[in-house]
Amino acid sequence: MKRSTFVTIASVVIMVPMLLLVISIKENKAEQQAINAVPEIKKLEPKSAEWGKYYPRQYDSYLETRKSDEIKDVLKQDPNLVVLWAGYGFSKDYNAPRGHYYILEDNINTLRTGAPIDQKSGPMPTACWTCKSPDVPRLIEEKGELDFFTGKWARWGSEIVNPIGCADCHDNETMKLTVTRDFLKRALDAEGSEPFAEAKHQDMRTLVCVQCHSEYYFKKTPWTDPAGEEHTAGVVTFPWDNGLSAEDIEQYYDEREFVDWTHKLSKTPMLKAQHPGYETFKTGIHGKNNLACADCHMPYVREGGVKYSSHKIGSPLDDMQNTCLNCHGESEQELKDIIARKLERKNELAHTATDILAKAHLEAAKAWELGATEAEMKPALTDIRHGQWRWDFAVAAHGGFFHAPEETLRILGSAINKAHDARLKLRIILAKYSAADYQAPAITSKEQAQELIGLPMEKLVSDKKKFLGTLREEWNKEAATKGIFDPKTRDMEFKTSYSK
Repeated sequence: MKRSTFVTIASVVIMVPMLLLVISIKENKAEQQAINAVPEIKKLEPKSAEWGKYYPRQYDSYLETRKSDEIKDVLKQDPNLVVLWAGYGFSKDYNAPRGHYYILEDNINTLRTGAPIDQKSGPMPTACWTCKSPDVPRLIEEKGELDFFTGKWARWGSEIVNPIGCADCHDNETMKLTVTRDFLKRALDAEGSEPFAEAKHQDMRTLVCVQCHSEYYFKKTPWTDPAGEEHTAGVVTFPWDNGLSAEDIEQYYDEREFVDWTHKLSKTPMLKAQHPGYETFKTGIHGKNNLACADCHMPYVREGGVKYSSHKIGSPLDDMQNTCLNCHGESEQELKDIIARKLERKNELAHTATDILAKAHLEAAKAWELGATEAEMKPALTDIRHGQWRWDFAVAAHGGFFHAPEETLRILGSAINKAHDARLKLRIILAKYSAADYQAPAITSKEQAQELIGLPMEKLVSDKKKFLGTLREEWNKEAATKGIFDPKTRDMEFKTSYSK
């Protein structure tokens, strides 16, 4: 072979891969520039598919949350919960949360939201939509906050049709993270340690989640519409004025004599914790080291030369190479074993608390039956209120055992102590009324507990199924006519704990 021929072949062998590499780099840069460019999306566009046209990787990863579709019947796992929530919707139906893809569907399907027949039907208020959809900030923008929070849940059935999505967290013009629910801004300012105006980008990577993953209540707020008609809105409010701890929030509610519901058996003025994930997270090692929710639940991933934040929001344990192992030196299995042990400890104390609290409610019911007075019962009922609030605060912050294991166990220990205090006081009352040997019935199944507290389950399920086949279908048709319904995010198998 001539030298010139050899040189030519060698040059081609070297140059072709280099040329392909250059082309690949240019394509990746062009793609990254396209991702970084700001497209034209209308303000508070509720259909995430419209955003997905410009951010397909983020949108496709968001749709992956549909894989978290298992129904876990929490009431079946621990039927004492039915007694703890007697007189409240959670005693009817409570499942472990699924992926964001299902958040709106599960809100519509649960027995807790009842079986409305028209826009004015109950039982739940409009505020129960608040954390379920980007249609919420859209409606608040259109109607005003007080108007949105007025009336019954069914009022917005044909308007709130898209599950949590892009518009909940991103500004349509800049794509920057944004808080779309003003009640969070007010709460941060009221608490004072981290005013909203001082929030940095890393803070925003948590605050967009805090809009929903926090404790709240519906504050009754009178207002007058432009026509002069008076209304009362139930405005979502974070009870942070005294601080973020379970005791701080308990004090906030006690000072206002706030009651979520009166317990059907014990007649206790109860509090229901929602999902105080942020409040618990702030006390743990990750929160104290300024990690953001997105660091662990929305890790950065790469495809070729493109880097983006995964929107498959779920457990960090599903992708430990991109989450936990960025910081931790242990092996994946070692970390999973540590986390499993944390969950075991939390579950052990949580089940102990539910057992003691259920007995306290049943013993209180017996004391009332025997003729106990309000003055006699008040100290015990206060202990039940505080004990169940603390238990609920610990377990309703679903990842609390991981975010802040020490704080979670501390609160559960406090809940158990309060429940024991209540039972001691109740035993004294029962003895006074010649029932010192009274034994509360053992709770062995969800069905037994629901019958014990008087729930007409067959009717509740029948009414719900009728609603799902009539009014709910009308909502979807109206939403499609309005152009706000996105079938791609509502194409799912119907699953509930009561349909089996």
